[in-house]
Amino acid sequence: FYVHPLGDRWRFGVSLASFFGLGVEYEDDWVGRYYLQEGKFLTLSAVPTLGYKVNDWLSVGGGVGMVFSKYNSRAAINNLVGSDGELKFEDTDIGVGGVISCLAEPKKGTRFGITYSSPVKLEFKDVADFNGLAPGMNAILTGLGLIGSELSVEMTIPQTVIFSVFHEINHNWAIMGNIGWQDWSEFGQIPVSISSTASATVTQDRNFDDTWHFALGAHYRFLPPWRVTAGIAHDTSPVSDEDRTVDMALDRTWRYSAGLIYDWGKKLTLGFAYTFLDAGNAPINQTRGPLAGTISGEYSSNYVHIVAISANYRF
Repeated sequence: FYVHPLGDRWRFGVSLASFFGLGVEYEDDWVGRYYLQEGKFLTLSAVPTLGYKVNDWLSVGGGVGMVFSKYNSRAAINNLVGSDGELKFEDTDIGVGGVISCLAEPKKGTRFGITYSSPVKLEFKDVADFNGLAPGMNAILTGLGLIGSELSVEMTIPQTVIFSVFHEINHNWAIMGNIGWQDWSEFGQIPVSISSTASATVTQDRNFDDTWHFALGAHYRFLPPWRVTAGIAHDTSPVSDEDRTVDMALDRTWRYSAGLIYDWGKKLTLGFAYTFLDAGNAPINQTRGPLAGTISGEYSSNYVHIVAISANYRF
């Protein structure tokens, strides 16, 4: 992130960050390999912004940027006899998204902010790569028009709204909180197209629900240059147990964080934080025909450990 002053009231900023990403990878011989072996949906956003200070207590800002994305998927194919075949799909795309925000500071040390991020439409196209097919399976897929056909998958990064509060209780203590909404129901509508002699488009409805985000945190300055931070956050599940799939085994999440901030002089601030994310059991009971079978179970250790190191320098 970079911010540059343009006079007394204007600020120019630019960010390079990934605000959205999903990824999963299973062992090649796992029981659900005919559903998925590997899937990744990664993004990197470049967003220039402008901010304007309307008066002493109100500021507004906004920007439009590019979202660079990559999607790949790999699954085994049941040949019925012998070893498995494999299906691979991979492509990249660039989408456009925007953000607008408003920050109010009714009194020094108390701030309220609201930010809206627009949805971003992405489309991935690739001629599906089939390997290791048995003759019978090759004939079946050729008859269905899948061999040599272009597959198109459309995805929408959810639009979001987040409301934030920051309040300094005194010189040593500060508290903060967020309430957010994400449009996951739009993300769950995924059109899949096959371009061949018998072109077809099917919208895969994953029955996703919109999600809510809640967070509380605090800073405590225990020595002049040192602050300790702590916080907790909760996100509701975007999908119910009966609709959950192995490629997006998403459940409700809880985050527990703690960290340290050190003011190294007036220009440089260093930070370190650790977050433990509990992603829930994410139970699954999914059926996809006789070749893929039924997969049923849950994730016994669905956790993520996040370590963050930051530096903030004022020119």
